[in-house]
Parts: sequence; C-alpha cells; structure tokens
Amino acid sequence: MKLFLSVDMEGITGLPDYTFVESNKHNYERARRIMTQEANAIVEGALSKGIKEVLVNDSHSKMNNLLVEELHPDASLITGDFKPYSMVHALDETYLGAVFAGYHSRAGQPGVMSHSMIFGVRNMYINEVVVGELGLNAFVAGYYGVPVIMVAGDDGACREAEDLLPGVVTAVVKESISRSAVKTLHPLKSQALLREKIVEAIEKRDQIKPLTPPEKPVLRIEFVNYGQAEWAALMPGCEIIKDTTVVEFKAKDILEAYRAMLVMVELALQAKFC
Repeated sequence: MKLFLSVDMEGITGLPDYTFVESNKHNYERARRIMTQEANAIVEGALSKGIKEVLVNDSHSKMNNLLVEELHPDASLITGDFKPYSMVHALDETYLGAVFAGYHSRAGQPGVMSHSMIFGVRNMYINEVVVGELGLNAFVAGYYGVPVIMVAGDDGACREAEDLLPGVVTAVVKESISRSAVKTLHPLKSQALLREKIVEAIEKRDQIKPLTPPEKPVLRIEFVNYGQAEWAALMPGCEIIKDTTVVEFKAKDILEAYRAMLVMVELALQAKFC
C-alpha cells in the first residue's frame, strides 16, 4: 500500500506567473508554502484510505522547493536536482499508484505557464503520441505497471490527463484565463478538494489502467530554433530530421527514452536565442 506523489509547481493553487515559481522572485516563498500544504492534503487523504507509505518527489526546477520541516511527518521526501529519472525518480512496480500534483499543460497548449521541460521545446513525441511532462511521466509509470490515478493542477493539465489517461481522477484547483492569469480556488478549498479526490482515486484504482509505453519507442523533440536542435543532436544516437528542428532518438525502452530526453533538453539549453 504505497503511493508515489510527484509535485510540480506551476499547477499549484493561486500561482499565475513566473514570479511564484522562480527561486529569486518575490512570490516564491509564498508559493513554496502553498505547494507544501497541497502535498500534505494529498498525503492526509491517502493515509485515511489505508495507504501505509507515501513517497513525495519534488519535481519542479531545482527540485528543492518543498519545505521538509512543514511536510507531513508520515511522508518521505526526495529533494534535489540531480535524479536520473527526474520527476518520477524512484517510481517502480511496488507502488499502488502514482499521483501528479501541481502539473501544467504541455508546450503550445492553453494553460498557465504551459511548457514541456524547457521553454525551448515546441513538441515532444513518443512514436506518434504527442506528450508533455505529464505524458512522459505516465509512460514511465506504465512501464512498471503503475497507473496514474490522479492528476491535480490547472484546467489545461487536467484536460490533458483525461485525454491521455482514461478513468484518471482529476482535481482542477485553478482555471487559466491566459498563460499568466488564473481564476483560482482559495488554498483551503483546494486542500479539501485534494483530500476528497485522492480518496476517490484510491477507491477507483482498479478501474484505471496504466499507460503502457511502446516497445523500442522513438523519441522526437521539436525545438524552437535550429541551434537547440544542433546541441541536442550531439548526444550519441540522436539525429536531426532534415529541414526541421526535430531531433530523433531510437530507444531500447521508455526508460532510455526518458533519460535521453533529459540529456537532450539540457544540451539544448546551451544554445542562444540571438
């Protein structure tokens, strides 16, 4: 009876723009507290349904945002920014389900602060399926036979989850007006909603199927400019598709594809926009 909880930040209640999610901006400390409170609400709801262990993985930016001293004492925390599997590090077949909280929609889609890993990515694909962070993480969970039972975040993230993951329970804590403005619940109402929805998700767990990844998947990442594609293609096994900014990598499994994605986007950050 173990639950895996990946917590991103852009989809947390009340956060409309980058001043809340960048550590050097004036709203960041406020956002950390709300983020931690929302993680706690999910942990509390899970424990009330008999879950014995909740592993919380901080999944935003440098991945050290959650306030450990304020986190529920019965949860364990993974914090820090070098993790071989990033947002889903330590997820494996021993978990009853995975929960993605504070999530946002993928690049190019409506939703607050929508993006896919870095702002230089236009689209990502596993074979012909277009994915963002949510989809890639769900495929890794599916590799281990673990269903994503709940997704919480803005309305864009929840729509994306419902399209990709039939039966998933979603919790909309804010509605996007634009990419940098939202209509939001009060944090206390969001926390009550999250407790309610995680109970529902655990009860429905057997009705929610894992997102099974393809065997030997082909990862393709479309970058904004050609310089980013050039840098990403430096990784062995990658090649740029002619006359595009798309870099392709043929992986042996979804775990290799995921780690390739991490390397490619880190390399792409070396390119300048000018």
